[in-house]
Amino acid sequence: MYKITKLENDKKEIKIMKILVLDDLHQAGIDVFMREGFQIDSKSKINTTELTELINNYDAIVVRGATKISSEILNLASRLKVIGRAGSGVDNINIIAATKKGVVVMNTPGGNTITTAEHALALMFSLARQVPQASASMKDGKWEKSFFIGTELTNKILGIIGLGNIGKIVAERAIGLKMVVLAYDPYISKEDAIKFGVELVSLDEIYARCDFITYHTPLTPETRGIINIQAINKMKKGVFLINCARGELINESDLLAALESNHVKGVALDVFSMEPPPRDLPLLKHPNVILTPHLGASTIEAQEKVAILIAEQISDFLKYGTIRNSVNFPPITSEMLPILRPYLTLCERLGSFRGQLLSSPLKELRIEYLGEVSKLMTEPLTISVLKGLLQHQTEDVNLVNARMVAEERGIKVSETKTTKTENYTSLIRVISILNNEEASISGVIFGNNPKVIKVNHFPIEADLSGGILMLENLDVPGVIGRVGTFLGDKGINIASFQLGRNKPGGTAISLINVDNIVSDKVITELVMLPNVNFAKYLIFPS
Repeated sequence: MYKITKLENDKKEIKIMKILVLDDLHQAGIDVFMREGFQIDSKSKINTTELTELINNYDAIVVRGATKISSEILNLASRLKVIGRAGSGVDNINIIAATKKGVVVMNTPGGNTITTAEHALALMFSLARQVPQASASMKDGKWEKSFFIGTELTNKILGIIGLGNIGKIVAERAIGLKMVVLAYDPYISKEDAIKFGVELVSLDEIYARCDFITYHTPLTPETRGIINIQAINKMKKGVFLINCARGELINESDLLAALESNHVKGVALDVFSMEPPPRDLPLLKHPNVILTPHLGASTIEAQEKVAILIAEQISDFLKYGTIRNSVNFPPITSEMLPILRPYLTLCERLGSFRGQLLSSPLKELRIEYLGEVSKLMTEPLTISVLKGLLQHQTEDVNLVNARMVAEERGIKVSETKTTKTENYTSLIRVISILNNEEASISGVIFGNNPKVIKVNHFPIEADLSGGILMLENLDVPGVIGRVGTFLGDKGINIASFQLGRNKPGGTAISLINVDNIVSDKVITELVMLPNVNFAKYLIFPS
């Protein structure tokens, strides 16, 4: 959490990480940050210009739904490490731009699940019994009892589009109301749906059979504008529609036409394509439309819960590197991190080894996981290999954007896993393919330290730390002695000298851990020694 910087007077200044909290985050979240010792700046509202000017002052930013984190803002961010969304939707954050900048984006997908589901049900009740219209009539001094004839929910058919966490809770509650529940979700199996007492059907069957349809799907290219004239024409006449998901799911002009023709009897909307919506939006004036200002997550309990969750997630990330509920990086829990950490280090150094030896752009990379490590979550490990490799080609790469950088460079990346291994409990092999030629390096964890145990077909064991001088030479007498004498004459101390060969008298490689930096001039002279074919100085963290 703290960074120590050396001052001219040799005193130490503790620089506390700073977090910008926006959009009226619940005080409970701010209390978590303060308890963890972070410096907090809290603003209710902020415009783009002000945020652009301030962004480089912070290590983390927390938003709800109001503040937009655009690519233009993110392109200016050099200090920012993480953006937290107190809620589930991240439409207001440019995920691609954040990933390119190496910024982790987190949300709290389960924090407002119950409250959003309850709001959808509240809107369904309101539609069925015309509660807002009847209340408005009463406040206008009228008694129109015979005018507001409602609809019972018992035995009605409810269609749920999107059977995720929120959709499942809606289904559970609706079954308790004695409704028949159908659902459409291409990512849920029929067996899983049956467990919830739900019949999984096609969209067309939802449209044809349902009296009420509620939407709980994310905004994707496939779901944008899903409520359109083609879909509405397939719906049962007199259907009620509820949308507490995303405003962009609706084609507003098509929905208005369906209301005016009475094909759709009533609509309840909590979300809009533009928030707040334009005051002249025709749907706002229609008598059969019930509107709420994006209240799905607006309960005291939900706001407190998501604020605490996002504050804890960001605190754990900044202090310990724990990643939870990230939308652009594989999650690494606090329980899994100690297990993965040595392998993350090994993978990054194996990638770095290959990256420092590349002489032209790489086109293909294969990572093989053998033994016990194959049972772990390997996606972060693969990303670590990419980070290690690509950091020698560009400075703008980290664990968050490494895969995207690889894709932009046209590098094909693949993984293979097997529980069978080669004399080790776990082994990781990185294979790079360049100009139809393969080069490989294999490594293991030994006493929590990363070690290389094979380079191409040469068995060799060396620590992957500090400075390493790599040589390729003919396996003939006198080479090791001459190299040792040469390095000694240059004032370069040898910490360890490891040798591997393919056969006696053939080709050999050496990995020499050295205590001093080896200059390009020394490398040039080294290659001129008899029987030395290649030399390269590699650098790894100590």
